[in-house]
Amino acid sequence: MSLEFGRDRFSIGRQDPPWKVVRAFPLAGGGKLVHLNNVSGGVLAGDRLALEVTVAPDAAAQITTTGATRLYRHRHGEADSEQHAAFHVGDRAQLEYLPDPVIPYAAARHHQRTEFHLGRGATLFWWEVSAPGRFASGERFAFERLRVQSSIAAAGRPILREDYLLEPSRKGVASPIRMLGYSHMASFYAVQEGRPVAFWRALEERLTEIACAHTSPGSTVWGASALVSDGVLVRGLAASGRSIHATLVEFWRAARIAITGIDAVPPRKIY
Repeated sequence: MSLEFGRDRFSIGRQDPPWKVVRAFPLAGGGKLVHLNNVSGGVLAGDRLALEVTVAPDAAAQITTTGATRLYRHRHGEADSEQHAAFHVGDRAQLEYLPDPVIPYAAARHHQRTEFHLGRGATLFWWEVSAPGRFASGERFAFERLRVQSSIAAAGRPILREDYLLEPSRKGVASPIRMLGYSHMASFYAVQEGRPVAFWRALEERLTEIACAHTSPGSTVWGASALVSDGVLVRGLAASGRSIHATLVEFWRAARIAITGIDAVPPRKIY
């Protein structure tokens, strides 16, 4: 699927099942909101999903999903499922990418790669959440393999590169050097190319205050850290997913006000 956001228009270059975008909704203050809908209900073994998004200079886009990304059981003889998303954000443009959680079901094998390329003065707000499986059905880290790769470049400079692999049957996820006794993981990124280091240190301190207020060891832990330049990262571990969304919204609102001077508006869902 390929999507393009301009200052006054939105266009779909191509879309093939299972992803579908029906329409764009106007955002208060300008920009467009779109919902990524997986019409198959989940990601199957062997699926290769590709998403390419272009946000034109001075444009604004907000992208969310209509539900969690469900990763189904791997089938013998099939390749691992894959999802590759590439975002190109033009000079002075803004992207908010706010998907629902990724839920790997028992025996799932999946590779997710997400990359952002930001122009001069471009802004990014992005979060991602991963769950341990179908918690209500008794699944807890019953998937076979989950590899997640993420990268952010600002004005051609790499400012974030992450690559982790979870294989619960080979290396226990509950290890103290991995997720200890926690089951859910969340990340939030706020980036704007060109801001000075002092700005990010101040924002790191503000987000650390929020992180401390929402940390309760054994239940939820949060922490914030400035990136090498141009941004800040917040990461959290939780024993359940109940409070994650509300806390992410609080981080997002604080970061958005600091960076843009405008409060965040959570995406309107269509289900």
